[in-house]
Amino acid sequence: MNILQKAFYLGVGLISLVGEKTSSTLDQLRQQASQLAEELVKRGEMTTEEARRFVDEVMDQAKQKPDSKPPTPRPIEILDAPSEDEEIQQLKDRVKELQAELARLKGNQSS
Repeated sequence: MNILQKAFYLGVGLISLVGEKTSSTLDQLRQQASQLAEELVKRGEMTTEEARRFVDEVMDQAKQKPDSKPPTPRPIEILDAPSEDEEIQQLKDRVKELQAELARLKGNQSS
C-alpha cells in the first residue's frame, strides 16, 4: 500500500471515529488527529506537511454542519450510439470516399 492509500484509509477511519464520538469536543478531536498524524510521521508513512494538511482537513470536516445535505449526484445520460456494425460500415464508406477523392486528385495532377 502506498502512502496516499494509507492516508486515505486513515482519513476514513478518523471520520468514522468522529461520527461515533460526536460528544467529543473539537479540541479533543484535534488532539487525537494530531497524535495519530505524529505517529504516522514517526513511522515514515506521512510527511509533516501531509500530517498538517490531514489534521486541517479533519477539523474542517468536523466543523461542517451535520445537517448539510450532500451534493446531489448529476443525472447520467445514456446516448444511443451507433452499433459496431453501423460504425464499421460508416468507416468503410468514408474510406471508399477518401480513396475516390485521392484517385480524382491523382487524375487531376497528371493532366
